Amino acid sequence: MPSEIRSLFIPGPGGRLEALLNVGEADARYCALVCHPHPLYGGTMHTKVVYHAMKALNSFGFPVLRFNFRGAGLSEGKHDEGRGERDDVRAGLDWLTREYSSLPVIFAGFSFGAATGLKVCCPDERVVGLIGLGTPVAAEGRVYAYRFLAGCTKPKLFVSGMRDQYGPVEQLRSVFASAAEPKDLVLVEDADHFLEGHLPKMRDAIEDWVRREFRGVNTKVTKENIKYTET
Repeated sequence: MPSEIRSLFIPGPGGRLEALLNVGEADARYCALVCHPHPLYGGTMHTKVVYHAMKALNSFGFPVLRFNFRGAGLSEGKHDEGRGERDDVRAGLDWLTREYSSLPVIFAGFSFGAATGLKVCCPDERVVGLIGLGTPVAAEGRVYAYRFLAGCTKPKLFVSGMRDQYGPVEQLRSVFASAAEPKDLVLVEDADHFLEGHLPKMRDAIEDWVRREFRGVNTKVTKENIKYTET
């Protein structure tokens, strides 16, 4: 059965942030935070990749928090080119810590959300696993640097399309090669940046990785039809 969804606002450094919490099981061993793509290009917490990443993590009974970065949706504040958005990620982690103080966090981010969140979550002791979806290498006229991954020894999963226009495969492989172990890279054949038509493969990759890296967790929610239903 689908989990309960709570609509809420969480306090952020630039004003309150609109958020959704997919409530987990009472005996959950982890919680999760999922961050969305670039808000100036239509990215929100309802983006399909973000939604399906949430469903994959929530299928284990984990409570999963999504929020809109500052200036997106009903979130207060103004877009800050990734600088203030890193503080928004910390605000999401702070909220999860207050609500689920005993649970370590698994982070997942898509595109801008990956680039922004990975930098915050790699050194944060509350986070025990990292997922980069459609991790951008060159996008929106800028080049993303991931030198910090060389010292990030937490389990990491990267899932991207072989035809990702913002993460060319060879450049992504170079970023992946520079990252510390443990790490996994899943490249989806014929998929673009948004993994359109291939979201079940992305979801399977996330679930397989969680089972492998965080042993003892089992899928608690029967997989329903994964058709995207949010508006």
